[in-house]
Amino acid sequence: MKKEIYNCLLCGTPLNENVTWKSLLGSDYPDTICSDCEGELEPVTESDSHEIISLYQYNDKMKDYLHRYKFMHDVILAKVFRNQIRKHLYKRRETIVPIPIHPEKLKERTFAHIDELLKAADLSFKQYLEKITTETQGEKSRDERLNTPQLFKLKQNVDMKNKEILLVDDIITTGTTIQHAKNLLIQEGAKSVKAFTLIRG
Repeated sequence: MKKEIYNCLLCGTPLNENVTWKSLLGSDYPDTICSDCEGELEPVTESDSHEIISLYQYNDKMKDYLHRYKFMHDVILAKVFRNQIRKHLYKRRETIVPIPIHPEKLKERTFAHIDELLKAADLSFKQYLEKITTETQGEKSRDERLNTPQLFKLKQNVDMKNKEILLVDDIITTGTTIQHAKNLLIQEGAKSVKAFTLIRG
């Protein structure tokens, strides 16, 4: 694939990627971050459940990444994890459903961050859910998160009967957001609901 990014998206260091036959003929996207930044990421080594897969731990590097991506509106950072996300999701048989952003928040942020992660990884997805509150879970204590009223509603004219769903979100902490979406989809007739997140808090 054509090289499109010449400096690390996280630190700005020039990317000195070696061109090989594998890189030319393979399906992977070119690297977007340097080896030093990659080394600061902490992969999740084991999963608590096959129902929820997460790729990375929430550390200082990830905190900086999320801040720049979501709140500094640096949408090009959607490309940082496109290889890893695609590798884990492109063969999944479930329908991929991103956790949505409330329309008011979308106006503030200017882009739907989960959608952009999936687009960067060239993955198709369906919008089945609508966020019904502008509150964010990051602003709440653990107890407040666990006692949050339902966060979502199903979009109009969506038939969930017997569908297998894979929810996608950026980060999971208490699991409240994922659980609310799962409960709603199962209630509406989904056959199964699993989840994938980039980060585990």
